[in-house]
Amino acid sequence: MSNASCISLSAFLIISFFLSPPQPSPETTEIDLDGGIDQDIFDINEALGLDLFEGDIKLPVDRNSIIGDNYRWPHVIPYVLENSLEMNAKGVILKAFEQYRLKTCIDFKPWEGEKNYISVFKGSGCWSSVGNLQMGLQQLSIGANCDRIGTVQHEFLHALGFWHEQSRSDRDDYVTIVWDRIQSGKEHNFNKYDDNRSDFLNVPYDYNSVMHYSKTAFKNGTDPTIITNIPDFTDVIGQRMDFSEHDLKKLNRLYNCTSSLSFMDTCSFELENICGMIQSSDDNSDWQRLSQVPAGPNTDHTNMGECKDSGYFMHFDTSAGGEGSTAVLESRILYPKRGFQCLQFYLYNSGNENDRLNVWVREYTSANPNGTWRFIKEIKGSPETYWQLHHVSLNVTSKFRVVFQGVRGSGLSSGGLSIDDINLSETQCPHHVWHIRNFTHLLNTSPAGKKGIIYSPPFYSSEGYAFQVSLYVNGTADNPFNLGIYLSLISGANDDHLKWPCPWQQVTMILLDQHPDIRQQMSNQRSVTTDPERLSESSSNYTWDRPDKVGSEATFPNGTKYMRGPGVGTSAFLTHERLRSRNFIKEDGVYILLTMEDISHLLSTQPSIPPPLVTTASATTTTKAGPGPIATTEPPIGTEITITTASTTTASTTTASTTTASTTTSTTTTSTTTASTTTASTTTSTTTASTTTASITTASITTASTTTSTTTASTTSTTSQPEDPEVPAFCPNNPCENDGVCVIVNRAPVCRCPAGDNWWYMGEKCERKGSTHENTVIAVSSTITVFVVMLIVTITTAVCLKKKYKQGKDNKESVTLEETKTSF
Repeated sequence: MSNASCISLSAFLIISFFLSPPQPSPETTEIDLDGGIDQDIFDINEALGLDLFEGDIKLPVDRNSIIGDNYRWPHVIPYVLENSLEMNAKGVILKAFEQYRLKTCIDFKPWEGEKNYISVFKGSGCWSSVGNLQMGLQQLSIGANCDRIGTVQHEFLHALGFWHEQSRSDRDDYVTIVWDRIQSGKEHNFNKYDDNRSDFLNVPYDYNSVMHYSKTAFKNGTDPTIITNIPDFTDVIGQRMDFSEHDLKKLNRLYNCTSSLSFMDTCSFELENICGMIQSSDDNSDWQRLSQVPAGPNTDHTNMGECKDSGYFMHFDTSAGGEGSTAVLESRILYPKRGFQCLQFYLYNSGNENDRLNVWVREYTSANPNGTWRFIKEIKGSPETYWQLHHVSLNVTSKFRVVFQGVRGSGLSSGGLSIDDINLSETQCPHHVWHIRNFTHLLNTSPAGKKGIIYSPPFYSSEGYAFQVSLYVNGTADNPFNLGIYLSLISGANDDHLKWPCPWQQVTMILLDQHPDIRQQMSNQRSVTTDPERLSESSSNYTWDRPDKVGSEATFPNGTKYMRGPGVGTSAFLTHERLRSRNFIKEDGVYILLTMEDISHLLSTQPSIPPPLVTTASATTTTKAGPGPIATTEPPIGTEITITTASTTTASTTTASTTTASTTTSTTTTSTTTASTTTASTTTSTTTASTTTASITTASITTASTTTSTTTASTTSTTSQPEDPEVPAFCPNNPCENDGVCVIVNRAPVCRCPAGDNWWYMGEKCERKGSTHENTVIAVSSTITVFVVMLIVTITTAVCLKKKYKQGKDNKESVTLEETKTSF
């Protein structure tokens, strides 16, 4: 091997493995997802040039038809999340479904071949048709900037048969439409309709409705187009936080709901029957129903002393009795439908730091008809002078009672343990709670801009990512009088073992409405998803890369240094007017609930079976009126602060994909293996396949059986293929192997391959099998290969250098000998 060859080979291998571009200097930026503007649905659609009926409604040609009973959906609505949807939007849609389940009897399930279903896709803007049009695939668009839970709820309420609130026949009693402030040609969007063409189900006019226009809808200038006849509601109309109480009343009446699906119980102890709870006979003390305790609390949490002759809570007195004395309070018997529950309540400790509250469940089975106690969690801590929010995750599958056991600890006590505002639902608990106290003082004294930011303590996700939330109490300098909220990844203990850039973690930040009944809470929330391909706007850095690579140095209150990555969020999280319109601030404190969960299983959400061949009406088909009017509201046509943090962790890893009582066939997303090379070391990272999909995430909670979807080839002579290229259909022949399913996408056959918990098929015809074990082997093999290559490089370089040195030495000796001969 020549010297030139050795040097060239060595240089090529070394450059290939070690050379990397210079890293830009660390930076910390803030990315405002809304651009500093609180855009409503109609603002988004108007900016896109859409000319939809009333701003966000897609109508059939016959816009004068009356919605009838046959335009209602079944109580379990099939849906498809098309792959065109943004990842954040997919996660938000599933959260919106959870709110429907919590507060109504409406459920959603992944489509399994039903004739009529909702196809949710990323179209231009946010829009929906009204009611079930009985046309097979029915589209609902969640486009760019539509990924807010209130927007999703709004569009699905249209699909369920609801129109806008301000179109009611009695509208003029409650709002004034200022016609000369409306854009020319948009006046028809403010039409109202008489009782013969509209039914608002005997529910009062609702300023708080999520279906109401905002005050500036279709404005031609800066002045409002809608003025509420009660001035206090001018800044309230148009909220997109959550269902209002009357929204739920109308929806539940329209669909004859008598109960909610995932709600189980609530109790504020206002009635003497204490919600059917019972005192145990196996203890030596009792819980007492009181309105105040000398050592605290002075008021209940429900009313905070604002209502005379009301305001009760349950109290266990630990100032009397001996150490170890107990008081047991049991809920009524409850019947679960899902395999998980969240218990939420407020606790006031005015006793001793050794007093404790134990949460148990008493489970009843045929083998144990008297119930078996199972310990869940112990709660203890120093006495405080305020109510504290707690969440406890349960995983009960048989009928049960929740048990609160107060235990007197050692030491002196002048008070005891008090509980209030209990809520139990079959939902996932938040992972963390950030409690900000003295909030009114912060509002009154904090400046707008960066000097008015407060930062949360550090939190960790279930996968080990460290993150932090920053809150602009009085808004940014450009957008004051709003709450602004941003998410940042921060340097943490696990960074060397995590995937970077951080892939597909969705963080949901919820400002809690502290209403005592969880069904009537109108919390405000925003979700942010870590797209690993997202680049910083001002550099070539990935936004969600390691904080010590793309962030800047920051300091915790205790003086510890850390790195904070770019902040992503919104400066228009919530206006101060809306902040004061609900129970966000209570006992002068607010709660921000935080959850970080992996949603990578939503990368591919195509249905697990092809759609059946059903006759579908085209967009131009005239829809005839139903048997009678059932439409709901319109016919068709520098301050020192104390921040208390309670970290609540679920008993198991919590993700958006939660197994429910009904299981459906799922599809899979397989992520590829990538190699990361730096100048310091060579690392090959292997990402294994994720086999969880949306079909598990949103399985119907009204079905107890396991459903396996099968492909049916039977059709009728009148069937037709869907024309939309995004909608899959049958292949004439199934070329897929290993039980793969063939669908038509963009007029071409595509195989959907089966998968299990740790295996999957891949390839054009599902001909190759992959597994977690195989990926591990590949990772090890890749590492060994890299090591061998590097060893070859080292040996080759050494051999070449040795040969060059020896050749040079020989040449030198030859020259010396020649010189010696010449001298003689």
